Amino acid sequence: MSEFTLRPLDLVIEPEAGNPHEVEGVLNPAAARGPDGELYLFPRIVAAGNYSRIGIMRVVFDDDGEPQGVERLGVALEPEAPYELRPDGGGCEDPRINYVEPLRRYVMTYTAFSPDGPRIALAISKDLLTWQRLGLATFEPHEHIDFEGIDNKDAVCFPVAIPNPSDRPELAILHRPLFPGTRAEEISAADGSHVVDEYRECIWISYSTMPFSGMDPAQLLTFTSHHRLATPESSWEHLKIGSGTPPIMCRHGWLVMYHGVSDVPDPTTGTDRLTYAAGAMVLSLEHPSEILYRTPQPLLTPEPSSGPRATPADVVFPTGIDRRDDIGQPDRYDVYYGLNDYRIGVARLDVPRELPDATDAIDASENAA
Repeated sequence: MSEFTLRPLDLVIEPEAGNPHEVEGVLNPAAARGPDGELYLFPRIVAAGNYSRIGIMRVVFDDDGEPQGVERLGVALEPEAPYELRPDGGGCEDPRINYVEPLRRYVMTYTAFSPDGPRIALAISKDLLTWQRLGLATFEPHEHIDFEGIDNKDAVCFPVAIPNPSDRPELAILHRPLFPGTRAEEISAADGSHVVDEYRECIWISYSTMPFSGMDPAQLLTFTSHHRLATPESSWEHLKIGSGTPPIMCRHGWLVMYHGVSDVPDPTTGTDRLTYAAGAMVLSLEHPSEILYRTPQPLLTPEPSSGPRATPADVVFPTGIDRRDDIGQPDRYDVYYGLNDYRIGVARLDVPRELPDATDAIDASENAA
């Protein structure tokens, strides 16, 4: 095997019949191994009126170690803080979780939806079951870029301290600010050819000072020393890219699943449909701002669907990842993803023993375009 492959498994997690918390969907789960070694999912569960909570599920495996179902355990976060509430509802959405070794805590990044729009919020936990809110992340300006008042989503944190530009180890996150005019819908609707703004249409890396013993963990909320990581390149992601799963170490470096958005013609209507697909990138272990490899084609694309919600239906949105060392397959990762913005799918990712040649990847991408 010389390429990354992502193959859907049999398990699809549907909204539970009769559960009012899930009547509009169960999707976009974080995934993390607990202190007990069990795998837990933290999906966005959507009640009537697009009111989103973050649930807790335990994954059930069969005798061969394949995921076969889930056990629902309740709610991890419900909109309570002012930054999670709107006059017509509220939202704790699309969590990602990583165990951050220097903190000896699980760190959850999630989207808090208030009247001001979507913002990145953080919470921490010792056991995955009880969570302490830290608040909203803030981002200091970067040269001519001001992040104040900008919608922001898709944040994921690294599990270890990462050297910032001054070579000081800090907590690092990937995130994707939604500057005006950079949403996929806005770019798709714009007339004429679109030129990518490399500062405002990218995934960023930002850093926060790691609190020492006895310091307030809310110190984690202030991010500085920003770096641009990646902008749209290939045709399958030309409208938008964003982080997906938290960075996880693989044999080649930091493995990150991400999503790309394109507009694909619908053969039945003749109009374009926004399509969210999944790809992978590998970042340097020592310097994660350096991309070692990026899949030129999507690893997983959705089947067209009418969808039960008034939201994009053609969606594969990776948010959780689980390394399968537990069954003796260290190059296998199970990826949990939102499927058509309503349910959860699971796919097996196999990492090649050798990283594909970057030049070949660029040539393949150009040929595809």
